[in-house]
Amino acid sequence: MRAMVDLGNEPRVLGEKASPVVRGGWLAAGVGLVAALALGALSGQGWRGFFFAYLHAWAFFASIALGALFFVMLQHLTNAGWSVVVRRLAEAMASTLPLLALLFVPIAVGLGELYHWSHADAVAADPLLQWKSGYLNTPFFLIRCALYLGVWVWLARFFVGRSLAQDTSGDVAHTLAMRRRAAPAMFLFAFTVTFAAFDLLMSLDPHWYSTMLGVYYFAGAAVGFFASLILFSYLVQRAGFLRRAITREHYHDLGKLLFAFTVFWAYISFSQFMLMWYANIPEETLFYLHRQEHGWGWAGLALVFGHFLLPFLALLSRGPKRRKGALAVAAGWLLIMHWLDLYWFVIPVQSEHATLNWASLALAVGLAGALMASMLHRVRATSLVPERDPRLMESLTFENA
Repeated sequence: MRAMVDLGNEPRVLGEKASPVVRGGWLAAGVGLVAALALGALSGQGWRGFFFAYLHAWAFFASIALGALFFVMLQHLTNAGWSVVVRRLAEAMASTLPLLALLFVPIAVGLGELYHWSHADAVAADPLLQWKSGYLNTPFFLIRCALYLGVWVWLARFFVGRSLAQDTSGDVAHTLAMRRRAAPAMFLFAFTVTFAAFDLLMSLDPHWYSTMLGVYYFAGAAVGFFASLILFSYLVQRAGFLRRAITREHYHDLGKLLFAFTVFWAYISFSQFMLMWYANIPEETLFYLHRQEHGWGWAGLALVFGHFLLPFLALLSRGPKRRKGALAVAAGWLLIMHWLDLYWFVIPVQSEHATLNWASLALAVGLAGALMASMLHRVRATSLVPERDPRLMESLTFENA
């Protein structure tokens, strides 16, 4: 067994070192948002392109925060010990959910540009939309979205708040409370994420449907989160923090989880495609047919090779998962592929022909800056490790078999 790290000699509070990154994040947020608004104003399509780009960016960053919340709850549900030293970093990522709830407002404002079922004349001319109008209507849609966001914020505040409170009190009751709440919380999480994917993504084209979409979005969220956590851990260590607490053993397990969910995403993606293509029902196959024409085929091929085949080969063996530099490169690549995956899903609804929506890139920079600044501002005065978690010693001495 590896000797336990003396946390007393391990830098673990960001303090003022976080301030330049926080300022840079808010600057990036301002520049990205202004650039996206300018691109939207100058676009030939008016604000339609901006709102689709915003939905894409929001769904991307929300998926990472939701993946972080899932990871935190899962560790308590399984009473995992190995992950304690990286759990606080995941908690920091989940703590961005309140800001993401606030950042949902532009989607509500742009509802008419995003969802044609929100127009009374479109519903009157379409029997299918009339049949779905009891569910797909603006007031009920906004109520459901408020419910999803409220549940996510409440869960994040509970688990993150209890973990931080334990740093002060050391009371094991916090661990027990989180363990008891983890199972029902996981059911709430699964229900809300599934229906949020139906509402926000699938209803962009209300004539298409897939009962697998919630799992598809979750699989991508898990890939995005584990890639982000690996990069976050790597950058924290490069900055001089937790250099001995987070070891190659932890990177190895994070690499295994990244590999596993990459395969899971590929399995769900192929299963959804295969079942629809085999059934050959027009209202199902049109979704894929549109994304194989007008230049969109390159994005699908890029996902096949870039989101599955290349990462599968890169992460299959033990070695790359135990070399944090190589693992960080793979994680960065998969994060880009997750961004492309959601781009391939959302933007073709707005643009028939394949194009690069520059507002999507600007908003990726802007939202990344805002969320990074908010996250580091929240955690800079707290320890990057749950110092009084009863399983901390197990994590510090963890070794893979």
